[in-house]
Amino acid sequence: MTNDKLQMTNDQLKASAQQVLETNILAYWLRLRDNERGGFYGQVTGNEILVPDAQRGAILNARILWSFASAYRILYKPEYLQAAEQAKRYIEAHLIDKDHGGCYWSVTADGEPLDTHKQFYAQAFMLYAFSEYIRATGDESARPIAESFFRILEDYGRDRQFGGYVEAASRDWQPLTDMRLSDKDENTVKSQNTNLHVLEAYTNYYRIAPTAEVHEALLSLINTMQRHVILPGGHLGLFFDEQWQPTSAQFSAGHDIECSWLLKEATDVLGIDCDDTVLRLAHAAQEDLHADGSIGERTWWEEAEAVVGFVNLWQMTKCLNEQINDKMVNDQMVNWNMAIRTYSYIMDKLIDREHGEWFWEILPDGTPNRKEDKAGFWKCPYHNSRMCMELIERLG
Repeated sequence: MTNDKLQMTNDQLKASAQQVLETNILAYWLRLRDNERGGFYGQVTGNEILVPDAQRGAILNARILWSFASAYRILYKPEYLQAAEQAKRYIEAHLIDKDHGGCYWSVTADGEPLDTHKQFYAQAFMLYAFSEYIRATGDESARPIAESFFRILEDYGRDRQFGGYVEAASRDWQPLTDMRLSDKDENTVKSQNTNLHVLEAYTNYYRIAPTAEVHEALLSLINTMQRHVILPGGHLGLFFDEQWQPTSAQFSAGHDIECSWLLKEATDVLGIDCDDTVLRLAHAAQEDLHADGSIGERTWWEEAEAVVGFVNLWQMTKCLNEQINDKMVNDQMVNWNMAIRTYSYIMDKLIDREHGEWFWEILPDGTPNRKEDKAGFWKCPYHNSRMCMELIERLG
């Protein structure tokens, strides 16, 4: 990594992030609109093969809606609004369960219900997406949908005895024996992943619905995250039983650094201080920071979250008054350099400059993992587009 790459200024990083957002990420997803069946195609393989008949997941569609709505809110380009509206129409027509409420886990390429169980992770992403759409457009006709997802999370997902939110329920909100979010996850009642994304959804929802009830729900979840999900060493636990006893000793650097800035965002929205916890999380994540600037398992989403997390650290240590000392200046430089090193790794390794978008991950031999999707059930324009938009807003 060359020294000039580490000397990026605020303006240079912001300009680069906007270029990546528009020409590399969003332009790619605009090409995936399905103008016959509606919405967006459900899969492109790592070898750039479109699978038009692939199933379409709730997570993919919610994240597409969030990404284009957020891009429109920041950049005001009509093509982003049109894409957001196309995603919104598809969700309303096919993914929302009109009989029992909430959203299905997946539908067929023709929009017919496929997996109808209710993962609260997916309900949270729908709330996140519709809240952002309302923020971006001021379209009040979408508010009842956002309110319905908040109501579902509170009525069916929230554990009012032990705190936090459970993993899943059947289509009609009955208990399930298998609550796993994916085949890679443990079958437990609660996880940091679901609760982390309820946190971000509630933060965004509070921006458009700052009621006493939403305030209480968000504050309660912040307290639960601090008491139970963040372990004494600063890492997030991954999986928990009903009473928040950890069931796994594993950690995830990507989730640690992601939670650090999402927790800061949530507490800032409520006007409370949580900086010590934010710093503990970010410092724990750095234990898995590699010499080449990458973090964790070198997946696209971990690197994107790390850049935002390190810029957030830089902002937290940035001096806003005249009481400057050498340690504060050094901390600022360290945090900025970590952000730039990870961003440079993304630019060097993860971005597909031929076809657009980012590869799933970089393998130990330094080559892209092409066995995993370029676009798909879990590979969505969310972590990477959000990184770009966070940089545009934070460095503006």
